[in-house]
Amino acid sequence: MLLRVFQSFVALLLLLQVSAASAELSIEIVGAGENQIPVAIVPFGGDGKLAQTIKDVVVSDLLRSGLFRMVDTQGKSPRVPADVIYPDWKERGAEALVIGSVTVQPSGRIEARFRLLDVVKQTELAGQAVSASEGQVRAVGHRIADLIYEKLTGDKGVFSTRIAYVNREGQHFRLVVADSDGYNEQTVLSQNQPIMSPAWSPDGSHLAYVSFETGHAVVFIQSLYTNQRKLLAGFSGSNSSPAWSPDGKQLAVVLTRDGSSQIYLIRPDGSQIRRITFSGEIDTEPNFSPDGQYLLFISDRGGSPQIYRMAAKVARLNE
Repeated sequence: MLLRVFQSFVALLLLLQVSAASAELSIEIVGAGENQIPVAIVPFGGDGKLAQTIKDVVVSDLLRSGLFRMVDTQGKSPRVPADVIYPDWKERGAEALVIGSVTVQPSGRIEARFRLLDVVKQTELAGQAVSASEGQVRAVGHRIADLIYEKLTGDKGVFSTRIAYVNREGQHFRLVVADSDGYNEQTVLSQNQPIMSPAWSPDGSHLAYVSFETGHAVVFIQSLYTNQRKLLAGFSGSNSSPAWSPDGKQLAVVLTRDGSSQIYLIRPDGSQIRRITFSGEIDTEPNFSPDGQYLLFISDRGGSPQIYRMAAKVARLNE
């Protein structure tokens, strides 16, 4: 599990460091070696162009995880389990096989039906239909990749998620939201002042981030649906490091309004601000644990930067 997390982190880090000026992004993940799962993904039947796009997305997603390697499917095109000759695929070295077809419904929606087969046990692991509106072809591929990833690894796939990052070109900064593979970029904010520390709300509807547009670091929250934004923390001094609680009812932020960098809790509407660390040193980079039980942060109160943990129930704002 730790290996998978590290590999995903490295891939994401490399992706976020690439600027728009880069001509090509090439990511090579090493370390999985012989533990990679050999998978054969047969070209889907039906609409040829859509089928190829969906297959390309699925293959790219799985390869990018570093946990899979693709098995050559040349000369083979089964569409249903009855057409599969398992010994042939076993001889090619495949442990899993993906077959399917793509159609366009009268409504215009795209539907892909796929089956994931266990070549070794000669059984079906999953079979499902995935559909999306016209123009969401890549979303279909990401969803199929998620389902394959979960069935073969036991962990949920993240290919259907989005990433947020800051793109800098000279003195111009853009806050960008994109699919997990970098496609379908959307600019959330564009300005000539630094932007940093984007943080997703748990439901994916808002971003909190730090902007220097007022002359010093302040924290904004912006809706990705309406594009409206609100100044969350614009106190004297520095306002930084926003982090959402898992329930979305509060954020942790770092403020210097009372002297050194200390951690505060605040509602998404800017109300009920409360200081929760009192070390007198630098306390920064807060993050809630996934279960919401703890708040973790970095502090130099021990003489050097170290990670500390406090119970979230101690820090929680009044309901």
